[in-house]
Amino acid sequence: MAEGIRIGVDVGGTFTDLVAWDPAGRMESCKVPTTPANPAEGVLHGIATLAPRTGAWASLAHGTTMVTNAIVERRGAPVGYITTRGFRDVLEIGRMSRLHLYRLDLPAKPEPLVPRRLRREITERVGPDGTVLTRLHLEELPAIVEDFKREGIESVAVCLLHSYASPAHEQALRIALEAHFPYVSISSEINAEFREYERGCTTALNASVMPLAARYLDDLVQRASGKPLHLLHSAGGMMSVEAAKERPLSMAMSGPAGGVAAAAHTSRALGLTRALAFDMGGTTTDVCLIADGVPETAGQRKLGDYPARLPMIAVESIGAGGGSIARVEPTGALKVGPRSAGAVPGPACYGQGGAEPTVSDANLLLGYLNSERIYGGSIRLDPARAESAIGPLAARFGFSLIEAAHGVVEVANANMLRALRLVSVQRGYDLRDFALIAYGGAGPLHAGALARQAGISSVIVPAHSGAFSALGCLVSPLRYDTVQTHRSRLETWDAKVVEERFSALEAQCLRPLLDEGHAVERIVLLRSLDLRYVGQNYELEIGFVPGGPGALRAAFEKRHRQLYGYATGENVECVNLRVTARAAEEPPPMPAPPSGTSAAATGSHRAYFPETGAVEMLRYDRASLPPGHLVEGPAMVEDDWSTTIVYPGMRCVADRLGNLVIEAGAPA
Repeated sequence: MAEGIRIGVDVGGTFTDLVAWDPAGRMESCKVPTTPANPAEGVLHGIATLAPRTGAWASLAHGTTMVTNAIVERRGAPVGYITTRGFRDVLEIGRMSRLHLYRLDLPAKPEPLVPRRLRREITERVGPDGTVLTRLHLEELPAIVEDFKREGIESVAVCLLHSYASPAHEQALRIALEAHFPYVSISSEINAEFREYERGCTTALNASVMPLAARYLDDLVQRASGKPLHLLHSAGGMMSVEAAKERPLSMAMSGPAGGVAAAAHTSRALGLTRALAFDMGGTTTDVCLIADGVPETAGQRKLGDYPARLPMIAVESIGAGGGSIARVEPTGALKVGPRSAGAVPGPACYGQGGAEPTVSDANLLLGYLNSERIYGGSIRLDPARAESAIGPLAARFGFSLIEAAHGVVEVANANMLRALRLVSVQRGYDLRDFALIAYGGAGPLHAGALARQAGISSVIVPAHSGAFSALGCLVSPLRYDTVQTHRSRLETWDAKVVEERFSALEAQCLRPLLDEGHAVERIVLLRSLDLRYVGQNYELEIGFVPGGPGALRAAFEKRHRQLYGYATGENVECVNLRVTARAAEEPPPMPAPPSGTSAAATGSHRAYFPETGAVEMLRYDRASLPPGHLVEGPAMVEDDWSTTIVYPGMRCVADRLGNLVIEAGAPA
């Protein structure tokens, strides 16, 4: 490969995926086992595995599920928490919402992120307009520091009541605390928004993963020997190592964000105005809406049981994957997921000790997987074990094995179809306007059936889909986001004040890009506002439009009608200002894999489809298909990482970029 090789890395819970891409457009990829005790070892092992094919590398773009896994598994560091006097228990009080209104046996709220013995109060008070009502009593801090040291605390979170309006007190506390603790996180720098519970949780989560992230990144930087290294964050952009160490929580959800970034790049390359990213793996399915090549983002989501208020790709995750377990509910209904057989013991057909029926077992019995093929270089699927797992379900319902397997797949598809509708129809879009971009180990297997049920006419199975999240790291621009609460009704709009605040936020976002040598004229700045009707609890993010409050109101009501079907004449207020800054450099075109030269089928086997019954289905090797060759369904197209099913009545062709394009039929 040529010089200037860029490597994209996605560190997952089981495997670390790597993609090497050179300026000439050639690409190599590999998978190596993740090393949880020291993830950098897995990354370096993967780079060494690629080295004989690629030579020396120039830069590294990195995404990881490490932060998410640490939060979900509660492996973050203990945190000392400092807040305004009288508000020590905000993290415990939380919100009034319950997990289930009618299940009184369930806990109303999760355990607080920071136990009460590690939460401390300090005297100070700032009003919501930024006015200092009570000075900060720094003389109270030494006693707090001593308490935290006795508890062995190394990471401290500070969340004062109205610091979003005036951060001076938090900044003073940070300066004082940094003399005693290696990791300090203040809410005015992590999430400068009102709503102290969500802001406090976000700051505490960030503080809890700072030690873990810092040790990992320091190790990786040292091993990288000074070569450029950037990290993928949850909004689908890259950031510097320094920014990642300050805001490691931003790396949460960077694994799904990588796949969505690659799907968005594919969408732009193909000129798709509307697309849905559909990533079905072994345990979960992640879906995200992409409009005009731009993924939708959200300002908040839950990590574990806790709210995190940071810009994130708006991925909807459900417990539906190849390993999802099918069972009969006490009501007699068939349920699939969210419990999964996981990698160990895995589906019964893997022959690794699993015995419960899973979606993969059902797909094998239906003929949608090839029992003659070796998956992952080591696993040959066993139909007899799949029959043993599905058999009890069939007996329970009085079905044949095929009928029971079809039922399992249909229930799993129904779960995934609800997720597709959640990110599209429930956000004011028509599914018939979309193409479905399917990747992940099981995504191309189910995409055709989902498209037919949803009325989607086109399915795209992208080239290089086996390492799609790693590829997403290479096509994501450097990007920084910031937010500041600004409460103002549109009828009393002060354009001068708003411009001053936007300018301050832009300067904050520009700084890290300028520090890395990007010319200011090559940086794109985007402004947006969070608007709502006065008295509403939730707001809508609206892109800033010139023309004053009248234009802003019109844009807000247009979006409100799209989402909810109506708009009112009530007063509208702004609650937050947002700015995004990203480097304007476009990634090089997606490299196409070598063109195939043989359109001949590699074999056939029996498969069951409800519209045809049992039929003979041809199998094709994806790498051998020449561009433009038409494959009529039913057919199976296999590659190293996944299987694509072309359902009866559908047609599939490989395009010039190596994508499989499936015509699913006219929209319903």
